[in-house]
Amino acid sequence: MTMTWTLYGRSLASRFLLGTAGYPSPDVLRQAIHASGARVLTVGLKRTLAAAGDNGFVAAIRDTLRQSGGQLLPNTAGCRTAQEAVTLAHMARELYDTTWIKLEVVGDEYTLQPDPWELVSAAEQLVKDGFDVFPYCTDDLVTCRRLLDVGCQVLMPWGAPIGSGQGLLNPFALRTLRERLPGVPLIVDAGIGAPSHAAQAMELGFDGVLLNSAVAQAGDPVRMAAAFGQAIAAGRLGFEAGVMARQDMAVASTPVGGRPFLIS
Repeated sequence: MTMTWTLYGRSLASRFLLGTAGYPSPDVLRQAIHASGARVLTVGLKRTLAAAGDNGFVAAIRDTLRQSGGQLLPNTAGCRTAQEAVTLAHMARELYDTTWIKLEVVGDEYTLQPDPWELVSAAEQLVKDGFDVFPYCTDDLVTCRRLLDVGCQVLMPWGAPIGSGQGLLNPFALRTLRERLPGVPLIVDAGIGAPSHAAQAMELGFDGVLLNSAVAQAGDPVRMAAAFGQAIAAGRLGFEAGVMARQDMAVASTPVGGRPFLIS
């Protein structure tokens, strides 16, 4: 099983990327991170600034990353225009000392769907500015190609609207992305609600899964983080092993010869 992979030249030992918002306490967050095995953690700069003090959450994130040798992935959640996202990304680079940025530019308040035009525009500028861009996008193939054209090396299409927990609403579109963009690291981001959803994404051939609410809002976030870590590993192993082809009709698992036989 190949759990080790590379993103923007950084080797990672886990394909689980974990969000850090909405946990009941810094201690629960710290335990969930350890249980998940995740080596990439996201943090929203707007949320941190609005809190006027992190109440221990950012400290927990930094301490855990220091111990695990993981990577911080700041995000531009809450931005509505390319310019706003670019400005926030530069602030994040100064504050967290990383060129990694999860780029979010939302175009609809109801679905929180990314705005493809503003997203591509922001991605193009940030790549020119030396950022390693992780764009949160829809599962639209043309938009994904435009993001690759402007220099993004990783894509993060949604499974369903952010925080909805609906799982993979359009497996066909996701499967198409995987088939048409071979070699491009693809990470399902948003909409995952259960470990089975994460396993399904990995079985489709996706390289990783990023989620937040499904762990943070669980009855027991720590155990749920462990469950997702195992589901992602199992899904990847299943993909590498080769999932059997689906059949329209029943196919006997035990071959039957043309001669009758007796069992006594």
